[in-house]
Amino acid sequence: MNSTTHHTKVPLRASLLGVLACGAALVAGVACRGGSDTSPTATVAPRLPATARTTGATHAVTPAVGGYAAQAAFPQLKFGEMLAMVTIPGDEDHALLLTKDGTIRRASLTDDAEAPTIFLDVRDRIIKDPGQEEGLLGLAFAQDYPSSGKFYIYYSAGNPRRQVISRLVAHGATADVSSEQVLLEIADPFPNHNGGAMAFGADGYLYLGEGDGGSQGDPSGNGQNTNALLGKILRIDVSGDGYTIPPDNPFASGGGRGEVYAYGFRNPWRFAFDPKTHELWVGDVGQNKWEEVDRVVKGGNYGWNITEGNHCYKPATGCNLQGLTPPRAEYGHDLGCSITGGFVYRGTAMPELDGYYLYADYCSGRVWGVTTGDDSSAPVQLMNTGKAIASFAQDKSGELYLVTFNNEIDRIVRK
Repeated sequence: MNSTTHHTKVPLRASLLGVLACGAALVAGVACRGGSDTSPTATVAPRLPATARTTGATHAVTPAVGGYAAQAAFPQLKFGEMLAMVTIPGDEDHALLLTKDGTIRRASLTDDAEAPTIFLDVRDRIIKDPGQEEGLLGLAFAQDYPSSGKFYIYYSAGNPRRQVISRLVAHGATADVSSEQVLLEIADPFPNHNGGAMAFGADGYLYLGEGDGGSQGDPSGNGQNTNALLGKILRIDVSGDGYTIPPDNPFASGGGRGEVYAYGFRNPWRFAFDPKTHELWVGDVGQNKWEEVDRVVKGGNYGWNITEGNHCYKPATGCNLQGLTPPRAEYGHDLGCSITGGFVYRGTAMPELDGYYLYADYCSGRVWGVTTGDDSSAPVQLMNTGKAIASFAQDKSGELYLVTFNNEIDRIVRK
């Protein structure tokens, strides 16, 4: 996510590790709060045209502000620095749990008495720097996983510092670590802003979220440099032995790196495709004032480091907004300090949330929903958990969970 310091008594940018004051408090289970629990100032980005969309849902009931809660879901699954829970295709009563240190566990979602087992251990490949944001950051299953056993991981390695995307093969309940095939390595100048989200789109291509490479303010200008892979959403074809460039990628024929699908990101921390519309939704971590939600389209420029959220960053005023795609929603640092992207809800238990994209703040524990069907509507604060929300997860029924650095996984429910 992000790690910077500021002149305030409580730093507003906390890394996933909690090495700064706010993050440390969160890992200990104490929330760093700001603003009101019931009157959030999260906003619709004002530059967006208020035009209705037809891809979302029409809601007879609006989700109630503060009407939801985080309920402990799997008491047997308590591991430090959990970053993801992903259900296993073909065996959706089980999920893989990623921890930042490089361990992936296979766990039952239906039998509390079934002890988790080690699915994959790549701790020897992970950079050893406990004070930063590096580690095992992402996983995606191949679309033919039940027959092929293929899956993909994203992790930080050292000497030299780099991000690694690999393919491996599983046999039953365990993966073969010796099957690792490195597909892509990206040099990383600093230890923060590593992205790490991975998912397959309906088009069969693998999408990757890359941070801008770190430090503060994007000193290398990676976000706006289409010839750099950092600060981007990448899109690659991994159907062959290595990877190739999809022919309709925006720079497949020149003008930038062929892998680039969209650009202008600071640190896309978790993204997901809407299973109904196939739209890609991203939570992009801001610098020190604004966090943003983006609906990502091919070739879109999402502004960093010209803008932070919907506001000029460089220069601080009078920036050129021409050609930039504004965020769908944003919130200020009175409400948190680091966005965690989630999922578009398509479950059945809470139909009033159908078509809402849920996202959270790692530092304050707030969770919001913003409808995907009407760009003029403001986000709704659904709850304030006070927990360090590292990721969302989704079960086979489309119900949503919160994976936290409080060593627990919580189910989202109505109060």
